[in-house]
Amino acid sequence: MTDLNVWVVSVSYRSARLMIECLRSLEKERSTPGVNLRAVIVDNASGDFPILSQAVAENGWHAWITLIVAPRNGGFAYGNNLGIQLALESGAADYLLLLNPDTQVRPGAIGSLLAFLRSRPDVAIAGTSFENADGTEWPMAFRFPSIGTEFCAALALGFVTRLLGDRTVARRMSPVAQQVDWVSGAAMMVRPEVFRTIGGLDENYFLYFEETDFCFRARRAGFATWYFPQSRVMHIMGQSTDVVTETWSELKRLPAYWFESRRRYLAVTLGTPAAMMADLLVLLAYPIGHLKRTLLRRTHTAIPHYLRDLWRHSILRSRNRQLAPIRTLRMP
Repeated sequence: MTDLNVWVVSVSYRSARLMIECLRSLEKERSTPGVNLRAVIVDNASGDFPILSQAVAENGWHAWITLIVAPRNGGFAYGNNLGIQLALESGAADYLLLLNPDTQVRPGAIGSLLAFLRSRPDVAIAGTSFENADGTEWPMAFRFPSIGTEFCAALALGFVTRLLGDRTVARRMSPVAQQVDWVSGAAMMVRPEVFRTIGGLDENYFLYFEETDFCFRARRAGFATWYFPQSRVMHIMGQSTDVVTETWSELKRLPAYWFESRRRYLAVTLGTPAAMMADLLVLLAYPIGHLKRTLLRRTHTAIPHYLRDLWRHSILRSRNRQLAPIRTLRMP
């Protein structure tokens, strides 16, 4: 049996040092029997290339790592699509692993994920379990956002969420492989036929919601996404985006592109009228949730200026209703 060709695609934006540690963890996986592991690393026009190039030279990684520089910083989806295109055009890609630079694969992570996918030809996308930098578990997968999930998150009243059937996006997973709506793009293995059928990530998402949208389009095309906890990856949350951190006390104001990505996702997947309803319910429910946090002295758990920023970018405003067509890689 010939070796399986696995291409790792990762995008670096001012995260060269983290990327190098990620590559060190990948190097150890190259000894996995029956696996030919290669990586394409995209510097998303951030200036990381000289540092990465030096590391590749010093460690003798030229044989399995290809470095490319994006002509512009077009966002996470754009950078990943450049790497995906290169891997697919190589003509020798059996699987592609999208991997964040702020991750490190644990021993056996790639081999176990491959074994799972080979045993389950019905599974097209597979995500790993995660651990934090301190070794604690973060075993999460997700439901697709909906009117219900948006309303419950804004209201923040547990009994309402339970009454409506647990409409939370994040799911704390049991240690059993199972089908889910979507998995984190921080470590996501994909069969090439998914890209050849639906294209790559939608480049209209600068950052956030791109993997949610990708898994949604894959589901609509008949491809299943599964969570596979036996494959484990360490993820330093927020280090490659500088938006969220691991402690509630350090929550930051969300950038405009987060709200723009949210608006696009809801409009594309639910339709404009339903997206408008979701925003209306959030605007009505959020003050109640904020009052609860105030009474419980948990205002530090609120994202700064969330309601104001949501309204500024809301699809309820006519100027925010233009929906650009999907922009992604196209395969011959």
